[in-house]
Amino acid sequence: MPSAAKPAAVPLSLFEAASHSHAWPFEEARKIVERIAVTEQRKVLFETGYGPSGLPHIGTFGEVARTTMVRHAFRILTNDEVETKLIAFSDDMDGLRKVPDNIPNKALVAAHLGKPLTRVPDPFGTHPSFGAHNNARLRAFLDAFGFDYEFASSTDYYTSGRFDAALLHLLANYEEVMRIMLPTFREERAATYSPFLPIHPRTGIVMQVQIDKIDADAGTIFWRDPMTGEHFETPVTGGHCKLQWKPDWAMRWWALGVDYEMAGKDLIDSVKLSGAIVRALGGRPPEGFNYELFLDEKGQKISKSKGNGLTIDEWLTYAGPESLSLFMYQKPTAAKRLYFDVIPRAVDEYLGFLDAYPRQEPKEQVGNPAWHIHSGAPPEPEILRDKESHATSISFGMLLNLAAVANSEDPQVLWGFLRRYAPDVTPKTHPRLDTLVRYAVRYFADFVRPAKKYRAPDDVERTALGHVSDMLAALPKGVGAEEIQAGLYDIARKIPRYQDMKAKGATPERPGVSNDWFSMLYAVLLGESRGPRFGSFIALYGIEETRALIAEALDGRLLESHAPAPAEGPA
Repeated sequence: MPSAAKPAAVPLSLFEAASHSHAWPFEEARKIVERIAVTEQRKVLFETGYGPSGLPHIGTFGEVARTTMVRHAFRILTNDEVETKLIAFSDDMDGLRKVPDNIPNKALVAAHLGKPLTRVPDPFGTHPSFGAHNNARLRAFLDAFGFDYEFASSTDYYTSGRFDAALLHLLANYEEVMRIMLPTFREERAATYSPFLPIHPRTGIVMQVQIDKIDADAGTIFWRDPMTGEHFETPVTGGHCKLQWKPDWAMRWWALGVDYEMAGKDLIDSVKLSGAIVRALGGRPPEGFNYELFLDEKGQKISKSKGNGLTIDEWLTYAGPESLSLFMYQKPTAAKRLYFDVIPRAVDEYLGFLDAYPRQEPKEQVGNPAWHIHSGAPPEPEILRDKESHATSISFGMLLNLAAVANSEDPQVLWGFLRRYAPDVTPKTHPRLDTLVRYAVRYFADFVRPAKKYRAPDDVERTALGHVSDMLAALPKGVGAEEIQAGLYDIARKIPRYQDMKAKGATPERPGVSNDWFSMLYAVLLGESRGPRFGSFIALYGIEETRALIAEALDGRLLESHAPAPAEGPA
C-alpha cells in the first residue's frame, strides 16, 4: 500500500514512460506540473474531504486512494524535487441535519440535531462526540492501509484561530461572495441567505438565519434568533461562526493553498461556485477532476447516512485492500455498482495485472494499475509449478470452484488440492495465496454455495461431456493446463452448437469456439454460469477427479446431491 518513503531518483526510461503515459493519474499529475510551472512554488498540497455525519464508507477510501495515486504520479514527474502533502480534512463543524439510519441510540443523537458534529454525543459511547468517533474511524482505516496523510479537523481549525484571517478576508469580500451565490437560489432562499452561520451562544446550534448587518472592521455579524426575537452580534472568528459549505470549501482552498482536490460528479456545480469564490478572494482554485459515484445493488447512490452499498470492513472480509484499490483505479469517471458480486472479478483482475507486470516494458508498467496501487513497487506474483514445471497462477475464481467441488469451507481442503498440484507449495512459501484461500472459503460459504444452481445436460451436452472424459483419459501423465485447454477446444470445434465462425481466425476447417461451450461445462459440472480457464481448473483439481465429476453429472448423482432440500410441511 502507499508509502511515505521518498523514492530513489527516477530512471530515465521510467521518467520518459511516465511523461507520455495516458494512465489517468499521470494525466492528472501533469495538470499540477503545469500549475507550478506558472507559480514556481516548491510545495504542493493535496486535499480530500470527509463529511463525518455518518460512518466512513468505501467512497471515502476511494477518494484518498485515488488522490494518493495522483500524488505519487506527480512525484515521479518531478523526480520528487517538490515537497508534497496530503490533508484528509473532516468537515466536523457542520450541523447534524438528520439522524443516520445505521447508528445505535438514535434518540440521544436526535436531541442534538443542528449542533456541530463535534458537539453531538457519541451514540457508540466511545468518544467525546459523534464527530470524534467518526473521525477516529476515518483515521483508523486510512492508517491501516498505510496512507501518508495529515488529518485535519474543521472544528480545530475554526476554534484555534487558524481560519481567522481567511474568515475576516471573506467578510471583507462579503458582497462579492453574495453576488456569486445568490443567483444559484430561488427567490425565497436568496432573501435570507448568508455565507456565515453563527453558532447560537445559548443552544450551540448552527443557525441558518438572515444576517441583518456586517461589520467588516470589527469582524462581526448581526442577526436575530427567529424563535425568541433576541438580537446578537457574533464574531466570525474563533469558532463562533462557520461558513455555508460552498463558501467554506472555497475559504479552505484559499486559506490552506490547496493545489489539488477531486470531487464526485454530483458536486460539479459546487466546484465551479467554490472556484469562483476563491478567485473573488484573490486566489486560484485547485486542480482536480470529478469522479463518478458508486451505486449499490439496486443502482442507488451509496450514502454514509443510509449505510447502503459495501463498507470497508465488508470488502476486507472477502478480499484484500489491493483489489479494492484496483476497483477505485479503474474507470473513475464511470458509475459502477459496488456490491459483493464485484469482489471476485476485482481480485482476479488485480492478480492478472500483478502477474503481467514483470514481463512488461516501462511504458506498459506505468500504465499497469498494479504500479499505481503499489506506488511504483508491485510485489512479485506468486506462481505455482507442478512436477513437470508447468506454471500457473491461482485465481480467486479457481479457488471458489475448488471449494465448490470439494463442498468444503475448510482452507486445508483447498491446500490439499494445491499441494497435490505443486508439492512444494506451502502457506509460508506463498503467503498471499494462503490469504486468498481464506478469503475464498468465506466468500464461497456466504455467496457461492447459496446461489449454486446445477442443471442436467441435454443429449448434445451428454455426448460432448463423454468426449471430454475420453479426451482426459487419453492424455499423457503430467500434462499441463494448456494441453488440456487445447483438447477442450478441439472437442467443441466438432460440435455445431458450439462453433463460432465470427471468432478471430475462424475458418470452415477450424471453426472458433463460442463461450456457450465453457458456460455449459460450468453450469453442468459446477453449478456456475462462468469461471476461470477450465483447463487450469482440471489441471489443479485432477484428471481422474474431473472424469469422476463428469460421470456424476451424466448419471444424475451430481444434480441430485445439490438439489434443494424439500420444504417441511405442516406437522
